[in-house]
Amino acid sequence: MTPRIKQRYIDEVAPALMKKYGYKSVMEIPKLDKIVVSVGAGDCKDNQKALDAVIKDISALTGQKAVATVAKKSVANFKLREGMKVGVKVTLRANRMWEFLDRLLNVALPRVRDFRGINPDAFDGRGNYSLGLKEQIIFPEIDYDKIEKLRGMNIAICTTAKSDEEARELLRALGAPFARA
Repeated sequence: MTPRIKQRYIDEVAPALMKKYGYKSVMEIPKLDKIVVSVGAGDCKDNQKALDAVIKDISALTGQKAVATVAKKSVANFKLREGMKVGVKVTLRANRMWEFLDRLLNVALPRVRDFRGINPDAFDGRGNYSLGLKEQIIFPEIDYDKIEKLRGMNIAICTTAKSDEEARELLRALGAPFARA
């Protein structure tokens, strides 16, 4: 079954973008490529159980097994050695990506305290959007009583858009709640 936000992209968003920007081919229309969800867990470098809890939380809210990331360099001031596990990430593609985006935009973000919209300027110049969240409990899949520590996360939405303007228009059409400038 096709996720509802993907069906909306196919039925409404893609034709509207093609008309607005005058693309000659349907392959030029910007689309979502992948979504990367990552969590820095440097305090877990000594505690494997805490890292496993972070992996379990991220896997629960993305629907896909998360993998631990390792330090690339040793840093003496942080008591960090090369190869230590310092974070968790998961890369979502295809239907899981669309389902996660739907839950992020329609369920999780409205649950953020004092939410006024996401920053419309957090694009990287190549059509990719980055979003930082302060706590993982805004997702309904996370049980507040079972978490050990509130953790933030980074969400990178990668698109095939050639410019930030096209990517912003794509995300706006998909329902991203951008803050008013």
